[in-house]
Amino acid sequence: MSGSARGKRRRHSDGGGHDSEERWLLTYADMITLLLALFVVLFSISSVNVSKLKTLQQSLRDAFAGHVADGGQAILRTSDSVAVKTLQVAQPKIVPSTVKIGTPSTVSAQQALAARREQDELQQLKRMLDAFAAKHGYAAHVETVITRRGLVVRLLTDNVLFDSGQATIKEQGLPLLAEVATLLGVDRTHAILIEGHTDNVPISTSRFATNWELSTARATQVVRFLISRGVTAKRFGAAGYADLHPLASNATAEGRARNRRVEIVLQRHHPLPTTSLQTTKGIAP
Repeated sequence: MSGSARGKRRRHSDGGGHDSEERWLLTYADMITLLLALFVVLFSISSVNVSKLKTLQQSLRDAFAGHVADGGQAILRTSDSVAVKTLQVAQPKIVPSTVKIGTPSTVSAQQALAARREQDELQQLKRMLDAFAAKHGYAAHVETVITRRGLVVRLLTDNVLFDSGQATIKEQGLPLLAEVATLLGVDRTHAILIEGHTDNVPISTSRFATNWELSTARATQVVRFLISRGVTAKRFGAAGYADLHPLASNATAEGRARNRRVEIVLQRHHPLPTTSLQTTKGIAP
């Protein structure tokens, strides 16, 4: 082979190597094109529709502004049309309740029935205690009355339960209190309040400075006796009212004697309806 032929082949070979070294530029250009297309797509996705954003903001302000529709028109808008539909919305009216607490309408039929049964039970206990007092000579010193609070047993203290200015139970009153304890033990459910009362004559002794101490001590002594006869202690409460709740005038000896008393209150579970209190015989205020 001649030298000129070998020289041409060498030059052709050198030119082919140069083309292959620059072939990566094509791949780089393709990658740049794809990245540009990607950024264009991302930009188009992230673009904000200003009109729709403003509509959304206005809707949120209206929803949380605290305005209440008054039963007028509700307008429905769609994103594709401007059609307006008017809906007549009926708003329920709020009517304030006129029912008062304590009126007959607030008491259900079941509650009224329970109250009536309890009333019959209290009347039965009253009859039993009245019969015992009449039979044993305590009728002048014992009063029983059914009130809104329940069955009230009034024990006049003079010459029966306590000596004047004292809080020690006398022997004469023990049988009466024992019978009361028996009747209270038959019931077993109602709460019992023992109340001490005095007249308005001031007292000042080494043991009782005022009628408050005297009335409270007498109530407490009755509670202790009834518990000793088997009545459950957790049913009891004791209170002293001095001369604050007289039954009669303190201007006479008879009135003061009536005011000196201990009351045993068998408290109701079920209050009677107002109509029942007005129509039932034997109910005191």
